[in-house]
Parts: sequence; structure tokens; C-alpha cells
Amino acid sequence: MSTTSTIDITTGEELAEGVRLFIEHEVRPVEEKYSDVISATGDIPAEDKQRELLAIRRKSADAGFYTMATPEEFGGGGIGAEPMVHCHKAVGKSGLILASGVFCGVEGPSPAMFSMNEAQRAQYLDPVMRAEKQACFGLTEPGAGSDASNIKTRAVRDGDDWIINGSKQFITNGQYADFCMVVAVTDATKGSHGGITLFLVDMDTPGVSVGGVHQTLGEHRPADLFFDDVRVPNSAILGKEGFAFGPALKGINFTRLNVGAGSIGKSEYLIDRMLSYAKERHAFGTPIGKNQFVQGHIVDSIIETEAAWQLTLAAARSVDALDGKERILAASAKITGTELLSRVADRAIQVHGGMGVTTAVGVERFYRDARAGRLYEGTSELLRANIARWVGL
Repeated sequence: MSTTSTIDITTGEELAEGVRLFIEHEVRPVEEKYSDVISATGDIPAEDKQRELLAIRRKSADAGFYTMATPEEFGGGGIGAEPMVHCHKAVGKSGLILASGVFCGVEGPSPAMFSMNEAQRAQYLDPVMRAEKQACFGLTEPGAGSDASNIKTRAVRDGDDWIINGSKQFITNGQYADFCMVVAVTDATKGSHGGITLFLVDMDTPGVSVGGVHQTLGEHRPADLFFDDVRVPNSAILGKEGFAFGPALKGINFTRLNVGAGSIGKSEYLIDRMLSYAKERHAFGTPIGKNQFVQGHIVDSIIETEAAWQLTLAAARSVDALDGKERILAASAKITGTELLSRVADRAIQVHGGMGVTTAVGVERFYRDARAGRLYEGTSELLRANIARWVGL
């Protein structure tokens, strides 16, 4: 795997340093072009952001970072969970909006794609690996989110084809994707035990349309998708007919770890911001960092962030070892990391006082992103319920 750094990459820390150098050389100069608009609005305009992310993903793919967690048999780097959490933490700690383009997200190669046959790989996975095509995952519906068994989208067999009808809601990257992996009911009598199938649907297929784009609290702008008599061939089935959640859930532990690790990185970034401000801002003739209440916000954040990081490292080692504890620890790390970021972001605003709630300071957007992060890859409540079930409750 080639990188933009000259270091000999043998550990997670060294790999993360290579990622950090790539971000500094290829991402930060791009984001700095938008510093004025970020200060004014707290974000980069959607179309500009999309264009810049595409360019960063392609550079990252060329450098070997974008798909380094993808198994080697599919053309990736085959990097394990423990090194990757170091790298995702580095992305979060950069504090940059566009740093999310360094590693693949929902638009890129996902574990669901690893069930593709050779023809599907050539048409979809290979160009996605090169960041030349983008994907989205069509699961959530108005009445089906965490409860995926309530999916209403239907696919009916018609000769050698399938006819898909239904709608999807809050689909990340839906408005930009070249194709969608659509979850649809193919046998209502079997439900999630053999009756739900995953289809590959090109977004330019007749009957596919993009509805509204949601302005959310966090950084993502998910879209609604509609499927009106969409005809696809039987060869569009991804994996085994009736068993959509087999491919869809592969690698979920890995993904949850990365979400948690990225949140920890953002927490470390905010801690640095708090420390800097507490030393330079004076009130009543002394730096505000001398105030015990301010110290408490910062010190509690440091303690909790280190504890969350140690849990994440333990979870990553468990995922790599497949020691039987991996799903509990991965879920625990995701809950801990995302809920940590909510607390740290709240404290960072408090330390910055009135300026903390303004877009000019650049802290408030982490508070927004943190709140949204507690919903991705399994809500905190769902994951807690899963852990309770896994321990026999």
C-alpha cells in the first residue's frame, strides 16, 4: 500500500501519522479556502463540499488510504480493526469537515459489497474502490428504521426480472449515489428470516427518483428515494435471495468501532481548543483556566476521553481476535465514544462562553454532529438493548 508519508508503517500509531500527514498536505489547504463561509455558516455549501470530497476520495484512493480497511481479496489494504481505530481517531482530531473523505463512508466499499459476484464486482465494487462511483444503502423507511422487520418496500418477481415499489427515507448520499443497495421484501410470509432481499439498483433506472433532501442537525444531508415500478434483472440480487441482512450486517462491529474512534478524535480536538482558550482568555484579571469550574470541564473531558479510548482499543483487539466478546465491546465502544463527544462538545461551548454558540468560533458544529452521531450505526438505545440480550437478559 502506497502512502504520502515516508515513514515505515508497522503500528497503528505510525499508520495514523501517515493519515495525519495526508490530511495536512491534501485536505487542510482545501478546507482553508472555505474558512470564511465556515465561520459564517458553520459548514461548507453542499455542492462545494460534495465536489471537494470527491477529489479528496480519489487522492486518498490513489494514496492507498481510502480502502485500506477493505480485505485484500477485493483490492484493499486488509488493515485490521486496531490500526484503523487509530486512523479514524486521527481524522476526528484534525477538526476538519472534509477529512471525512479520507476513508470510505456509506458511499464507498462496504461489507455488503463483499457478497458481490464477479460481474457485480466489475460493474460496482471495482469503480467504487477507485472512488469513481458512489453508493448508498436503502434501508430506512418512514415506518422502518431500527425495526427493519417493518420494511414496506416490495420486490415482485416478473419472469427473469423483479419489479420494485416503495420508498426510502433519510438515505445518506442518496442524492449523489450512482447506485443504491435497496432492501426490499420478496416474501412477506418469511419476513426477516428469508423474505427480505438486497438489490443493486442504478439510480438512473426508470422509476427511481430522489425526493426531498433533509436539513439535519448534523453534517449529513440525507435524501428520500422513491421506487415506482422499477424493473431490475434477477442478476441485480446482492448475495442470497431472501437474506439481505447477511451481507448488510457483515462488518458492523468494525463500523461501530470507527464511529466511536472518530468521536474520540473529535473530543481530543475539542479538549485542545478548550485548553488553548482557557489559557488565553482572561476574566477578572486572570486566565479563565484558573477557575475551578472551567478546570472541571476540561479535566473531566480528558479523563473520560482516555477511558473511552482504552475501551475502544480493547474492543478493536477483540474484533481482530474474534474472541467472542467483539460484538458487545464494539457496541459499547460506539455508545461510549458518541455519548462522550456530546458531553465534551457541550463543555467546550460552556468554556468558550457566549462565543461558543457562534459559528465563528467553530465549536458549535461539533455539538450538532455529536447529537446526530448517537443515531448512526445503531442508536444508543438499540445497542444497549442488544447488549442486554447478548448477556442473557
